Amino acid sequence: MKKSDDFGFGTQIRKSPFFDATLDWGATGFSVYNHMYIPRDFGDPEQNFWNLVNEAILCDVSVERQVEISGPDAADFVQLLTSRDLSKMKVGQCKYILITNQDGGLLNDPVLLKLADNRFWISLADSDILLWAQGVAVNTEFDVNIFEPDASPLQLQGPKSRDIMVKLFDESILDLKYYWHREYRWNGISLVISRTGWSSELGYEIFLTDKTMGRELWNHIMLIGQPMGLKPGHTSSIRRIEGAMLSYHADADINTNPFELGLDRLVNLNVSHDFIGKKALAKIKSEGVKQSQVGLVLKCDPLKGPNTKFWTVKNGEQKVGKVTSAIYSPRLKKNIALAMVSSKAIEEEVTLQVETSNGSFTANVVDLPFYDPNKSITKS
Repeated sequence: MKKSDDFGFGTQIRKSPFFDATLDWGATGFSVYNHMYIPRDFGDPEQNFWNLVNEAILCDVSVERQVEISGPDAADFVQLLTSRDLSKMKVGQCKYILITNQDGGLLNDPVLLKLADNRFWISLADSDILLWAQGVAVNTEFDVNIFEPDASPLQLQGPKSRDIMVKLFDESILDLKYYWHREYRWNGISLVISRTGWSSELGYEIFLTDKTMGRELWNHIMLIGQPMGLKPGHTSSIRRIEGAMLSYHADADINTNPFELGLDRLVNLNVSHDFIGKKALAKIKSEGVKQSQVGLVLKCDPLKGPNTKFWTVKNGEQKVGKVTSAIYSPRLKKNIALAMVSSKAIEEEVTLQVETSNGSFTANVVDLPFYDPNKSITKS
């Protein structure tokens, strides 16, 4: 058993409430996300993928930090932050939203949880939205409280996750709809449970609200779930690329706008209220985009792992874009990639070349996502 003190760059990188438990259960490698350690190695990543799609895995995703916005003006302030119309959002509902800056650049693509009429959690991708929201609030007269609550999520994902959740809690969990959440009690503390997750599989997120209970909760879930096929694991790059799920800083960043990412449905311009980036996004939509995210299938031997740098995409000798995320899918038996490519090259349906670390290879543009296009698995 490794000790927590065996890892670290210093106290500036935070450890989650589940950190020690993940070491106990076999985590050997970590990366940094939202200034925190996230487990990235429980052994063979392909086996982790098969564990996810065939059974279930438990992942420490406490790095998905929460920004709580509460107070009399919370609903109006949250609406100012996002381009998605929240006027019909109900208490207990979750929504995938976009947060853009004044130029329409994407700052984060979080999941929003509505805990009460004027209390929200923004469950973050990898960027400092706490500081952004506090900075925005300073320049307004909204009456809001903005802070990071004691809330740390785990992901229980995979086809057996529903049965495990029934065993952990009770059959009332069967009534929890996709992209809704509910509060449960465990061991005297509150757990917020949502039908969400970053896996493209059936799954749940379990938000611990007492950081002192991390090891106990992890062990409890594993000991209940293990006889039912549950394995400790990490977020699967294979599955998330199959599902065309964005990884912030890789597939999108502050210089990328929602229309380039095909996320038009999350930009509601025909609303009476204002939101940050509304004017810029209206202009972008009117003028059209010069590049778009596409799916590529690379014609080469199976990739040995994900790309660790952006690969150049060419049309002949002309650079027309970049591969942002690439992986070999053992299920599809293809090298699949997300790429940002010039609109002209896409329209002309040219044969593209991708300059990888191991040479230059042809690539075909395909529809996204690569697997389960109707999200029937996650919605099941």
